[in-house]
Amino acid sequence: MQAFDFAAPTSVSQALGLATTGSAYLAGGTTLVDLMKLDVMGPVHVIDINGLPLAGVTTQSDGLHIGALSRMSDVALDPNVTSQFPVVAQALLASASPQIRNMASIGGNLLQRTRCDYFRDTTTPCNKRQPGSGCPAQTGVNRTHAILGTSTSCAATHASDLAVALVAMGASVRLQGQSGQRTVALDGFYQLPGTTPNVENVLQPGELIIDVVLPPLPWATTSSYLKIRDRQSYEFALTSVALAVELTGATITDARVAVGGVATTPLRLPAVEAALRGRPATTATYQAAATNAATGAKPLSQNGFKVTLVQRAIVRALVELVGA
Repeated sequence: MQAFDFAAPTSVSQALGLATTGSAYLAGGTTLVDLMKLDVMGPVHVIDINGLPLAGVTTQSDGLHIGALSRMSDVALDPNVTSQFPVVAQALLASASPQIRNMASIGGNLLQRTRCDYFRDTTTPCNKRQPGSGCPAQTGVNRTHAILGTSTSCAATHASDLAVALVAMGASVRLQGQSGQRTVALDGFYQLPGTTPNVENVLQPGELIIDVVLPPLPWATTSSYLKIRDRQSYEFALTSVALAVELTGATITDARVAVGGVATTPLRLPAVEAALRGRPATTATYQAAATNAATGAKPLSQNGFKVTLVQRAIVRALVELVGA
């Protein structure tokens, strides 16, 4: 681990004033500290933001606000979250381990770096870690890598379960920088790798996530999160599905669908949603809609199974949520 300076501000303005080139904010530390130990990240200034008043879940006129420093375990059990957005609570409980959920913050979860082995191994090239060095996943071991949103520069999947659920629900993030505050839709917050996989999101240098805003969606009470992985706990998704469905009788009148584990960002699927609307809630409808899930997929040598897997996961999630 490289040497660094440390500061612990008690206000947002103090934290923003301390942010300089080469600095990093520290919340739960479950990603940053790991990557510092591996020398994947080497900030020269670490700013501990745990003293900032950015925790808690509140209901406001524009929706449910979740503070960026709220701990994952607290949000997963919050009655407003569990009653209004079960998909968010389920995604949180499917993440990491209880010990990590007790430490990890909501903002930190959304900003966690990929778990791609090439990114975390400094003895190998990685365009996300060292731009221009190459992407060994293109020809090497790539079973867990993305099939959607990829480029020849990067095929690393996004690691967050929570982000998939939030993207499905149309959430946004409020950001605070030295020049002011702005709100960004979460499905536009993350950047596709293209030729610059090191640029993962639209955060400006020194900006903080203040909170997450979930807009009112009354029928999100009928929602769920399905995670498919190699083992049942403490494992990242091979694919995951976040769903919310509005039913009128036996007809699907509206739907939200997003997937994780198969793309370089949390990915909402409007084509699948459109194929569900106005159709009967039957397995045949789900299967027909799910064929749109992998449009444009570019599998690598070992991850072609994810095309079928994500389609079947969507069908299974719909069956479990609303029946066949």
